[in-house]
Amino acid sequence: MRMRPTVSWTPTVSAPRTTDLAEVVRVVGGRGVVVLSGAGLSTESGIPDYRGAGGTLRRHSPMTYQEFVGSEAARQRYWARSHVGWPVVAQARPNVGHRAVAALQRDGYVFGVITQNVDGLHQAAGATAVIELHGSLSRVVCLECGQLSSRRFLDRRLREANPTFRAEATRLNPDGDVDLPEGVVREFRTVPCHACGTGVLKPDVVFFGENVPRPRVEECYRLVDDAKALLVLGSSLAVMSGLRFVRHAAKAGKPVLIVNKGETRGDPHALVRVDRTLGPALAELADRLGCPLSEPAGNGSRIQRAVRG
Repeated sequence: MRMRPTVSWTPTVSAPRTTDLAEVVRVVGGRGVVVLSGAGLSTESGIPDYRGAGGTLRRHSPMTYQEFVGSEAARQRYWARSHVGWPVVAQARPNVGHRAVAALQRDGYVFGVITQNVDGLHQAAGATAVIELHGSLSRVVCLECGQLSSRRFLDRRLREANPTFRAEATRLNPDGDVDLPEGVVREFRTVPCHACGTGVLKPDVVFFGENVPRPRVEECYRLVDDAKALLVLGSSLAVMSGLRFVRHAAKAGKPVLIVNKGETRGDPHALVRVDRTLGPALAELADRLGCPLSEPAGNGSRIQRAVRG
C-alpha cells in the first residue's frame, strides 16, 4: 500500500460528533482495545503534522521514495535538512496524551498500540510492544546490504564528515527535517553505509510512495482481529495505510472510536468521533477509568525552544 501526500479528501458521511467522552469511556472500560495513533498525538510535543490546521503539506512537499532512491542530489538535500532537524526530534518528550495511552495499557484497558508516528514517543512514555507502522527516525537502513544502525551513530558520522557545516533549524517538518537554502544544502556531504562501504543510507521510515512491509501490515491486522474495539487517536486517516485498519475493524463489527481535532476519512466507519485536543481528552479518559499517569520524563518537550518560528 503506497502512501501519497494527500492534503485533504471530500467528506461523505460523518460519525456522530461530540466533545463528550462518555461513549469512549464505556467502550474502553470494557478492555481489549487497540490504539491506532497519528501525528495529532505528537503535536503537543512540538512535532508538527501534515494535515492539521497548520499542517505542513500546505507549504512543504515531503520527500518521496522514488525521488530519494533516484537522485543523489535529492539524498543530499534530505540528509542535510534531516541532519539539522534530528537533534530537535531527539529532544522531544512525550506529552500527557502519550502518557495516558501508556497508563491505559499498563492497567489493561489497551492491549496493543499501532502508531503511524516515527518519533518513538509512545515508547518513551512507557508503552510496550508498539507496532511502528511507518518505521522510526531513530534507525537507519542500508538499501544495498540491509544493515540497520542507529541514527545517533549516523549523526556522529555526518558531523565528522561535515566539520564546518553550520545551519539553524528554523522550522521543523513532520518527517524530521527542516527547510534549508539550496546553497547550504550543496555544502553538505553524505556518507555511505559503514558496514558494506558503498550502500545508500535511508532513514528506516516509510516514505510517501513506498510500501509498508507486508509482514508489518499483517501483524497489525492480527492485532485488530484480536481486539474488541479500535481507538483512533490524532489521525486524519487520509491515507489508506491507516484507514484500512479502521475499515477492517468496522467490517468485523468492532466499535471504532475516533478522538481527533477535525473530521477524518474514517468518520463514516466510526461509532463516534470526539472532537477535542488529544492531551486533555486522553488525560480525562485515563482519570475516569482510574489510571494514574506517570510523571513526565525530563522537563517536557524542548522542541519549541529549540526551533525558532
